[in-house]
Amino acid sequence: MNVNYSMAAKRAEYARNAVMSASPARLLTMLYDRLLLDLTRAETAQQQADWAVASENLIHAQAIITELLGTLKTDVWDGAENLQAIYAYSLSTLVSANVGRNAQQTRECIDLLEPLRVAWHEAAGQLPAAGATPAAAGIPGGVLGVG
Repeated sequence: MNVNYSMAAKRAEYARNAVMSASPARLLTMLYDRLLLDLTRAETAQQQADWAVASENLIHAQAIITELLGTLKTDVWDGAENLQAIYAYSLSTLVSANVGRNAQQTRECIDLLEPLRVAWHEAAGQLPAAGATPAAAGIPGGVLGVG
């Protein structure tokens, strides 16, 4: 067996286990972390004219935002409609950034979403750890790149 494959398989298993045992708050912060990682990678690839890598990362970022949109409960929280609008705008902008190969639009989304990532981390840090699984939260591990 190839040592690199074995290490990669172990890392993937570890990541899957981390997702499957995460509380809903932790899972949300993991989604935001991955979203910003994808956007940063996409922006770098766009600046280097590596369109395949940029597109792959932008498409994954779009999948995360779509998941966030789909799990947002606008009838439970007053601020949800504003967050829904931010997600919808970001999704549209990322599609345009991908089609138009526009790193400035990718940067715009990074600048818009990074403060939300920080805020969710701060909010999650104030909650007690819960034993809920991602499935219970309605979020599959695939958007984190582990399923």
